[in-house]
Amino acid sequence: MRVLIVGCGYVGLELGRQWVARGAFVAGVRRSSAGAGELTTAGLATVTGDVTRREEVLAWPGDWDVVVNAVSSSRGGAEVYRQIYRDGTRHLLEWMAGASVGRYVQLSSTSVYGQTDGGWVDEDSATEPNSETSRLLVEMEEVLRRAHSGNGTSTVILRVAGIYGPGRGHQLQQLLRGEARIQGDGSRWVNMVHRDDVASAVRTVAEAPLTSVAGRVFNVVDDEPVPQGEFVTWLAHEYGKPVPPVASEEENAARKRGLTHKRVSNRRLRTETGWIPTFGTFREGYRLLSGGAGGSPVLLDLHP
Repeated sequence: MRVLIVGCGYVGLELGRQWVARGAFVAGVRRSSAGAGELTTAGLATVTGDVTRREEVLAWPGDWDVVVNAVSSSRGGAEVYRQIYRDGTRHLLEWMAGASVGRYVQLSSTSVYGQTDGGWVDEDSATEPNSETSRLLVEMEEVLRRAHSGNGTSTVILRVAGIYGPGRGHQLQQLLRGEARIQGDGSRWVNMVHRDDVASAVRTVAEAPLTSVAGRVFNVVDDEPVPQGEFVTWLAHEYGKPVPPVASEEENAARKRGLTHKRVSNRRLRTETGWIPTFGTFREGYRLLSGGAGGSPVLLDLHP
């Protein structure tokens, strides 16, 4: 199998490692050659290019069984999203029109679901987000749907929940600095998934029979959403830290805009592809990372 991973960063590098371990030829795309050594160490070839630059994308080699777009916005704003997800996707589709590509897997986000009632959402739920960045993701998905039905490009969209795993951190860093807070009454649902399980989900849909996944959308999330207050309280106990206080009215007001309150289902991905997360809930993943209660802290990345 020949695989090209566009945006070979936190998730993409782990995905590449998993595929190389299974005998695939994998190339990773980065915007500059600065990180080439990291890719080489992981057994990946390097392709240099920026998806926002059409001329660079069109110059890439074009014989791949699978192309995965795992480009990250690096927490940028609407203009960054517009360049990466709208314009970048169009550049990739133009490149693929003249290349030999078996299937294209796009990482999107569960932030496209704007629900605030605490209920369950699945891939058939409305995508009416309340932030500009998430609306741009919906626009990107629509571009891919049109491409799939219009020119025969075999696309698969994965809506990924908040990613955590080794080597990064936001919520845990806040906890370690004593800055974490329980938001509101703590009941807002948090949906997350371990980085390694995101990688295995990509491999699953990339290797599944094309007829079962082409043109489909799948949520990538673990088995158990958790109320935000329960999560940070558990995390504090696991790391031997005081339970964070409840946020002030001013802090809650500052965070309220754009927040959602929903439970995201992974049922379609599990039942239709056979994907099973290694870390079924946040407890398994965080216990491994912390080394157990009182273990050495490992910084994690959990997007809201």
